[in-house]
Amino acid sequence: MQYHKSIIIFGSLLLTACTASQPRKTHDICDIFREKDDWYEYTDNTRKKWGVPIHVQMAIMQQESNFVADAQPPRPYLLGFIPWFRKSSAYGYPQAQDGTWDWYTDKTGVWFADRDDFEDASDFVGWYCDVTYKTLGISKWNVSQQYLAYHEGHGGYKHKSYLKKPWLLKVSKKVDKRAKTYSSQLKKCKDEFKDTGWFF
Repeated sequence: MQYHKSIIIFGSLLLTACTASQPRKTHDICDIFREKDDWYEYTDNTRKKWGVPIHVQMAIMQQESNFVADAQPPRPYLLGFIPWFRKSSAYGYPQAQDGTWDWYTDKTGVWFADRDDFEDASDFVGWYCDVTYKTLGISKWNVSQQYLAYHEGHGGYKHKSYLKKPWLLKVSKKVDKRAKTYSSQLKKCKDEFKDTGWFF
């Protein structure tokens, strides 16, 4: 029995270790990139690939998950104590739903991508914003409108579903403000993260 308990404890610790920790200071993009030393490279690769600025990607993910790798919508409880089905399949850094994520992996061919992997999440956000630009004509720098399309989906955005959601309009302005803050911060520290081209 003690042996089995040890196996369970070890397995739990292993799963915990495999889940990336949330950055300690999510309000400062410089601190985030200093703590997560690969994240600048990942978001910069997305910028080069899809043309979506780093601060736009980061502001969207900050709003969606606050950089919690395995974030999910809260689970409702039936009668106050029986765990029930979540209302959405949104998961991971980008809070992408199952169908949208399947669309992404099918179109890009990255079938082994995971929503709780930051590199994959960054690429997804870049891809989605690029599709938004091509489908709806929304600039990749127009954070508030990109976020509305991200949240409502392209069909919902076309039908202006966001106009019936005053709270969402406020959130989109919040995301825009966060993006501007991240952009200003990044200008002061991005040279720290650039590849010098030297090998050690």
